[in-house]
Amino acid sequence: MTNRNRADSGWSRFEQSGSLNDLNAAITAAREAAELVPEDHRDRAAVLNNLGSALRARFERTRSMPDLEEALASTRQALAASTADDPRRPATLNSLGTMLSAAGRISEALEVAQEAVEIRRALAAQDPDTYLSDMASSLSNLGNRLSAAGRIWEALEVAQEAVEIRRALAAQDPEAYEAHLAGALSNLAGFYLSAGDVMRAIPLLDQTLADYERMLGGDHPHTLTTRNNLAYAYQAAGDLGRAIPLYEQTLDDRGRVLGGDHPDTLASRNNLAYAYQAVGDLGRAIPLYEQTLNDRGRVLGTDHPNTLTSRNNLAYAYQATGDLSRAIPLYEQTLNDSERVLGTDHPNTLTSRNNLAGAYQATGDLSRAIPLLEQTLNDYERVLGSDHPDTLTSRNNLAGAYQAVGDLRRAIPLYEQTLNDSERVLGPDHPTTQTVQRNLSAARGEDPDGK
Repeated sequence: MTNRNRADSGWSRFEQSGSLNDLNAAITAAREAAELVPEDHRDRAAVLNNLGSALRARFERTRSMPDLEEALASTRQALAASTADDPRRPATLNSLGTMLSAAGRISEALEVAQEAVEIRRALAAQDPDTYLSDMASSLSNLGNRLSAAGRIWEALEVAQEAVEIRRALAAQDPEAYEAHLAGALSNLAGFYLSAGDVMRAIPLLDQTLADYERMLGGDHPHTLTTRNNLAYAYQAAGDLGRAIPLYEQTLDDRGRVLGGDHPDTLASRNNLAYAYQAVGDLGRAIPLYEQTLNDRGRVLGTDHPNTLTSRNNLAYAYQATGDLSRAIPLYEQTLNDSERVLGTDHPNTLTSRNNLAGAYQATGDLSRAIPLLEQTLNDYERVLGSDHPDTLTSRNNLAGAYQAVGDLRRAIPLYEQTLNDSERVLGPDHPTTQTVQRNLSAARGEDPDGK
């Protein structure tokens, strides 16, 4: 058996078993195959892409940054070994875009997603029966990259095109394409949520949940994920009376179906804790956050990004109780670990820096808060761009800190700039826009509610 055959066989075993040992064996064989394949061999691109995919799968399990970097390198080599008109090239580009996004390299991820759509659009024009479904997949990936870049309205347009294609295909062959249509509708709902349009998101998620329950059953992972997303949409709409029972049901079902230590189950526990916190029930939220942090540290490792997120969430809950003596050291630890594990420019690191600045401000230590907020805003603008929603939130936070020290000459123009940009980028009805409008009114001494 050749190294490539051993790699393929190991990958098949991993897909059936989910065993990390089988995945490790597949990676070892794939590395050996990649080392032996000649540079001019017709299968070189496929062999390198398979190695990248296997390493990416292990990264998604372990969040080992060396695996991600090796996966990126192997996938880039696969692209270099493929021709511009190779029909397999867009799949490699989509894989590379996912890896770049995980590494926080948002602009690069967007570029490769756009190239994949361009190639598949041309292929679908020539042979729609073969390539139209693949084009819809590339459009969905592009929507995710646009959303990560803060270009929400463009993401919505792309997602709507993907839905139209999936709907047409499902009309022709429901058995083959209905599940794909449900996935496209779920993506579209997610972008509506990002745009602050919960009233459009909720009916789409209701429909998707009903479709998945009919097609896949109530216990399928897609069904459970959609139920979780619907709970989040209700929470975003302020309807926690419907959100919390749905979160509780999803947590119970994931624990039963996937096991208590599965990453999706841990995510459900975190989401339920957040919902309890949103209704002010910190007595239930904090123990759940603490349990989730302990379990993620044990199962995923203390440096896993999800573990870092749990630590941040627990710090936020401590802050909500006024216990800043416990919150701030946790925020500081999370920021240090995020910088070490993910890098100083990763979006998660920027969020950690913003949160620590907010905690300093909450203690009245504005001499430490303001420089950190200024640094964070500069970094957001450099890494994500001046129009990204996270950048707008960072600018609003800095204006709030200036206001807190009585420096209205700097606070009000910053609020005004943020409001103009938020109205242009997100729209006047987006929650971020409305928050900035209230803050600006308060800084001017006006009634925030306009009464």
